[in-house]
Amino acid sequence: MKRFLQIALLLATGLSLSACGNLKNSDLANNPTTSTTKKKSYQTTSTSKNGYNVLLKDGEYVTSPIEGTTENTSDNNVDSRALESGLIDLSHNTFSSSKYVFQEGQKISVADATDWLGRKSKSNPEGLNAEKSNKKNSYNPIILDQILEQDFLTKSNSSYKMDGMSVGLALNSVDYYQKVKDGPQYHKDISRAEQETFGKEAANKLVSYLRKKKGLKDIPILVGLFSKTSKDSLVGGNYFAYGIADANSSKINDWKTVNNRSQVLPTVGSEKAINSTDAASFSDFKAAIQGYFPNISGVTATVHYQNKTLTQMNITVTTQFFGYAQIESFSRLVLSAAKKYLPKDAPIEIKINSVNDTQALIAKNSADDSYYVHVFGGE
Repeated sequence: MKRFLQIALLLATGLSLSACGNLKNSDLANNPTTSTTKKKSYQTTSTSKNGYNVLLKDGEYVTSPIEGTTENTSDNNVDSRALESGLIDLSHNTFSSSKYVFQEGQKISVADATDWLGRKSKSNPEGLNAEKSNKKNSYNPIILDQILEQDFLTKSNSSYKMDGMSVGLALNSVDYYQKVKDGPQYHKDISRAEQETFGKEAANKLVSYLRKKKGLKDIPILVGLFSKTSKDSLVGGNYFAYGIADANSSKINDWKTVNNRSQVLPTVGSEKAINSTDAASFSDFKAAIQGYFPNISGVTATVHYQNKTLTQMNITVTTQFFGYAQIESFSRLVLSAAKKYLPKDAPIEIKINSVNDTQALIAKNSADDSYYVHVFGGE
């Protein structure tokens, strides 16, 4: 039970602070180390072996002022989680968790984000989205939908100083719009090539804006380009490129491709599985638990791959069980089937849900971990 509460506390921050997703050994609230100044006290909290320590101020977790600020063109909570956790993963390549501590972004204000997410115009010269088209029956899509900032600090005497920043640019793959207020909704597809061209140009403009802010002139700034999915997608988007503006530079000269893909299983229609072996393993697992308990409403999985390697499998099992004894018995069966059929070399999370809430959680955080089980409502 203690281990589950630690997991829940970390998830409440909305961030995956570990490169490998290992939250089981987190001590977010239990093992703070403290530095003090005359005006403020700072604490850092330890996460997992490869995760970032988190900087607290006066004992409190500091949230970003621009959290949730978007152009609202596509409302998909799955994308928001992937945007945050994916940027953490990219940041590990530049900002080592052994040297830097993490803090949600504090430099970009709501006013900044609102202006930069807006269309460029005479009244908003720093807008990163295209100006409105003056041509009849022509529409310039909103491509940049959200900006995410994450800060990385190092200890300096009894305080901490900003030594690095990562920024995620969430780019629409579909722009939803109305020609008149309260009118019908239209949509415009945006190709990956269009996202990439726009994203790289917007990234350099954004870096030049950031360099004007106090304390940001001489630090490296990483910018990741994230492709959002359609608003009804069951799987989150992915980063497809990132680059770094070196200290004192306002331009990213070298972009690196990110090969991340996600998919929902079972596939539908003619869609092919990213990895047929993983898809077959899930199919065997699904058949096993449905064979024992036929009153299961559905079993689906979301799989995530990086460079063709499975990095996470999240399974949702929807049941019509309500009694604690039923859920406990079913959880033991699911655990047994997971050990027998599911991939051994990746983190696995299985949620057993009723129509209204989550009944049980079965998970392992890495290839080396054993599964742990928590049935809600039990001891």
